[in-house]
Amino acid sequence: MTYIEQDMQRFRAIVRGKIKENLRKYVSNHELIGRQGRDLVSIPVPQLDLPRFTFGKVGSGGVGQGSGEPGDPLGPPQPGDGAGEAGDQPGQHILEVELSLDELVQILAEELELPRIQPKGNQNVESEIARYTDIRRVGPESLRHFKRTYREALKRQLASGTYDPKNPVIIPIRDDRRYRSFVRKPTPEANAVIVYMMDVSGSMGEREKRLVRTTAFWIDAWLKTNYHRVTRRYIVHDATAAEVDEETFYRLRQSGGTKISSALELCHRLLLAHYPVADWNIYLFQFSDGENFEQDNRVALELLREQLLPMANLYCYGQVNDLHYRDTFIDALNRLDAPDNLVSTRIPDEEAIYQALKVFLGKGR
Repeated sequence: MTYIEQDMQRFRAIVRGKIKENLRKYVSNHELIGRQGRDLVSIPVPQLDLPRFTFGKVGSGGVGQGSGEPGDPLGPPQPGDGAGEAGDQPGQHILEVELSLDELVQILAEELELPRIQPKGNQNVESEIARYTDIRRVGPESLRHFKRTYREALKRQLASGTYDPKNPVIIPIRDDRRYRSFVRKPTPEANAVIVYMMDVSGSMGEREKRLVRTTAFWIDAWLKTNYHRVTRRYIVHDATAAEVDEETFYRLRQSGGTKISSALELCHRLLLAHYPVADWNIYLFQFSDGENFEQDNRVALELLREQLLPMANLYCYGQVNDLHYRDTFIDALNRLDAPDNLVSTRIPDEEAIYQALKVFLGKGR
């Protein structure tokens, strides 16, 4: 390993350390989503600068706190009073580093101690792998199979009577050469579908949708590291539900009442039509401010208990508001004698996203 490579590794270790120190802030910052490129995420890392020597003006002297005199003790700089003209010196810079999303998610998983998900169902053939188990007469010299080549030469010399046991010299010719070749074999891959459901009634404002979007970003990132393919579907609802695309999901705002069961019922139909339980890992995430139509709680809980929970790897409910309504949907869920694949948490602000991810994904299902 060269010195440059060692220095690069040390620098990356320092960057990872700084990111871990500020990870909670990055996770809750929705602007990070906008910094995402195709595979990289640009992260501002404060208080980190590349080490370098700096020189003052030639002959200027001084000790960094004035002209100084021989024997003056050195001390920390004293704050000024802020008066005077605008300065012309550079201020503190924030270094932006580019990190792959996978690496960032691994840091998140280490900090949250997320368990590795054990996928189920692998009936959908998604990829092929090449195994060098075949032998052919032609191929690149780098793949020549020497043992098989000399065996063919020996067989030819024995058949032609040119092999001399007293002088066992085997000389392959062009027709004796044999080469390794690959055979493609299908490899089954486990797939996952995520169904996001969100209340878009009038009480769900831009702030609440931002909380949902930031939380969903990290959920997507984590599940993509565990599955070869992740499919996402989006359902919005007030008193009725509809499936929409991702853009509409985060922008739509409606009014009217709230029936959480309408989204659950549509989700159930969607799963039955497209995602057999035997072949798909199913993750359901639902977000609302929790103010559900009172008589609807019973219907929603029955749908969950009888239909969706037996199908899903995980059902997560996030209540995204900082208000305290009386008897919200999360209270109804907490009274339910629920199985392990049901989890719920409150997400009142950006600070709560970090803990919500731990609650949602800590199940590792």
